[in-house]
Order: sequence, then C-alpha cells, then structure tokens
Amino acid sequence: MGLKGKLYTTGDLADLLGVTRQRAYAISRRKGFPDPFDEWPGGLAVWSVDQVNEWRRTSWRPRAEDPES
Repeated sequence: MGLKGKLYTTGDLADLLGVTRQRAYAISRRKGFPDPFDEWPGGLAVWSVDQVNEWRRTSWRPRAEDPES
C-alpha cells in the first residue's frame, strides 16, 4: 500500500479507510485532512503516509453509510 511506502493515492486512502474511491476523494477535501504532499501529472494527488496515519488515529470517524464502518 502506498507508493514506495511513503505516499498514499486516493485508492490507497480508500483501502485504508474501507470506503469507495469517491468517498475517499470527498474525505480528502474535508477541513482538517492533511494537504496533499504533491500533485502528479494528470491531477493525481498524493499524501504523506505519516500525516494521513496521524489524521486517521486522531480524527477519523467513519460514517454509518461507509461500507465497512
């Protein structure tokens, strides 16, 4: 999971959080979610694994309609 173990894509976020890619995209746009580390060609945003894992540990609250919450 994660590109070279250091970065997450939206697909990685979806796997990590147990949600769809569309839902992961929406979550990544929330206030309080870490800013993308970089944006690659084609608009692919990537996030720091460490920052996302810290956010997940301190802030992630699954919604009832999330598939695996």
